[in-house]
Amino acid sequence: MTAERHRFEVVSSEHRFSGSVFDVRTDAVRMPDGSVADRDVVVHPGAVAVLALDADGTAVLVRQYRHAVGHELLELPAGLLDVDGESALTGARRELYEEAALAATDWAVLLDMYNSSGMSDEAIRVYLARGLTEIGEQDRFATEDEESSMTVERYPLEELVRMALAGELVNATAVAGVLAAWATRADGWAGLRPAEAPWPARPDRARPAE
Repeated sequence: MTAERHRFEVVSSEHRFSGSVFDVRTDAVRMPDGSVADRDVVVHPGAVAVLALDADGTAVLVRQYRHAVGHELLELPAGLLDVDGESALTGARRELYEEAALAATDWAVLLDMYNSSGMSDEAIRVYLARGLTEIGEQDRFATEDEESSMTVERYPLEELVRMALAGELVNATAVAGVLAAWATRADGWAGLRPAEAPWPARPDRARPAE
């Protein structure tokens, strides 16, 4: 993390909204020139996503309806860090199981990112998962709401890169994960961090899996 160039002090904070996924607050922030400006912040628990990759280079994605944009998006298996005491890695394993009916033996951190830092503190950790095995039909997770119509789709990694550059793959986490995987595969994944690497944005979630 680079050193801060300026000091921004929160003078006051006012809670505005509580929802099922996120809260909203307004901070009065003193700027380096001494002025004070209001900044609305979407307070988010954080999330994990998984780029699951077969031995032949095929990635597993899900297609899910997203109401905010009004249509389905092709995405990585992903979910909120909304289970008390659950580590990020455990959450990623759970999401891969629930959304794609897969387990994996080989995990690494692909990248960490803030999805929309101009308005939210949402942080997401994207994992690379390999050594995939299918979950038996009798052990499948029961889905609900939008997830009940979600489909699992497989694409060669190079095809996903083409789709991202062509504007056909537009979910931010999926685009970042696909391009990161494409960039790091060339060196045999040597530059990736271990699955339990420190996560400054959510330090309490980066501990070893339970």
